[in-house]
Amino acid sequence: MTKIEVNGALLAYDDTGSGTPVVLLHAGIADRRMWREQVGPLAARHRVIALDLRGYGDSELPPAPFAHPDDVVGLLDALDIPRAALVGCSFGGAVAIDTALAHPDRVAALALLGTAVSGHEWSDETNDLWDSLVGEVDPEDFAASAAGEVRFWVVGPGRQPADVDPELLAFAREMDQRALAAELALSAVDVAELDPPAIGRLHELRMPVLVGAGAADVPDISRLADRIAAEAPHATRMPDVPDAGHLLPLERPAPVNAALLDFLP
Repeated sequence: MTKIEVNGALLAYDDTGSGTPVVLLHAGIADRRMWREQVGPLAARHRVIALDLRGYGDSELPPAPFAHPDDVVGLLDALDIPRAALVGCSFGGAVAIDTALAHPDRVAALALLGTAVSGHEWSDETNDLWDSLVGEVDPEDFAASAAGEVRFWVVGPGRQPADVDPELLAFAREMDQRALAAELALSAVDVAELDPPAIGRLHELRMPVLVGAGAADVPDISRLADRIAAEAPHATRMPDVPDAGHLLPLERPAPVNAALLDFLP
């Protein structure tokens, strides 16, 4: 792990391999460790930078206002990287999209896995699924909240916890407890959002885009992937990864790595 000052904050990242640069942006329920199965295979031909977004993992959170896309570009500046491919999962995918819209000349390609999109509103179906699978959780109880989020996102609505590798579930709960603490701290900081948000601007994504989802994820995620593929001019929709929830790069690395290695410039 290395830390570097970016826009007044010390951000933590791992920098592995050489070749064309790729920045990995983690889910909001995780940190840079969720890419542990991608770093080695990708580093065989790329310079792979796995970043902890500000406030998450080992990155710091000064009280000053900031924007995640500006941090991504600030990291590229600090590492003297003119352009990079961005690979994002969930919230990290939303940050990747926002970065590509705010700084299009800095993003060579986008790979979006189980991605969120800024400005998207979750469907009533998703809200009802949360109520049925998780229900009311004390937000100050990070362990209970993490267990609920892992049940909803990592296991998914069509599987039972017993269907998923217990080590994966334990790792996901541990990452999510840290992420929940990060989100609580972030709620007290002015985090600038893309304006207008990305959901109405997907047609502006002029770089190559790969988009995919886990077949066991909540249905809204596959629908978002379909929408990105339909609206981004140079998008490719990979098939949903079988038996994979929201953290599909961690749960099913083989098909994800194959798709990434085939796609990344």
